Amino acid sequence: MILAHDVAGPQDGPALVLLHSSVCDRRMWDGQWAPLVEAGFRVVRPDFRTCGESPAATVPYSDDGDVLALLDALGIRRAAFVGSSYGGRVALRLAAHAPERVRALALLCPARPAHRRGAALTAFNAAEAALLDAGDLEGAAELNARQWLGPDADGAAHALVRDMQLAILRAGLSADGELELPERPVDLAGITAPVLAVGGAHDIPDFRDFPAELPSLVPGAEHVELPWAGHLPSLERPEETAALLLGWAALRS
Repeated sequence: MILAHDVAGPQDGPALVLLHSSVCDRRMWDGQWAPLVEAGFRVVRPDFRTCGESPAATVPYSDDGDVLALLDALGIRRAAFVGSSYGGRVALRLAAHAPERVRALALLCPARPAHRRGAALTAFNAAEAALLDAGDLEGAAELNARQWLGPDADGAAHALVRDMQLAILRAGLSADGELELPERPVDLAGITAPVLAVGGAHDIPDFRDFPAELPSLVPGAEHVELPWAGHLPSLERPEETAALLLGWAALRS
């Protein structure tokens, strides 16, 4: 199965793939979509399994494998990747295991491969699990929207995250979690693609500390912390996030 996706921009433009957070679907990139296409990129944004319009898997799969299969179907051999949170974790796996396919990485509040949860994330997961165990999917979706959006997010962004997460939670009820293949280890020191690691000053330490550490883990990686951002800067200040991405020269190199 090929992931549900959008693709736009010139056929001969540099390919740029947008990978969404596990809280969201590909609509989280609405604020960056048009500026990136207008800048001449060939932009692709997929939905991971059970997110947006991509159904649950029926055979064993990995999210990074799904992304490569989509790029093969589109005739894209090499691309730059922008990953938000879990999407950043997928992008790091691609850079580690298929380096010939990855031109550059821009990681927005990325999740660490093989992550050990800190106190804040553990507390959030416990609160979410209590709501899910009680069958309160709406409450869990609302909790996610409150947790992951920073102070500059408006009501429309809050409603969108809540709706995206609610749909993902509902889709997950019928998904077979045993079909997802085990995550392969990632050698961060072996990544050769240019990396921009972006953190948010209002994010929890799990996702604020990792971007700050990446320059010491990935040769040549750059770190930027956004003083206004929570965990989902693309939804909090869409125009500024688009400008940040457009200003990073490595996306075109």
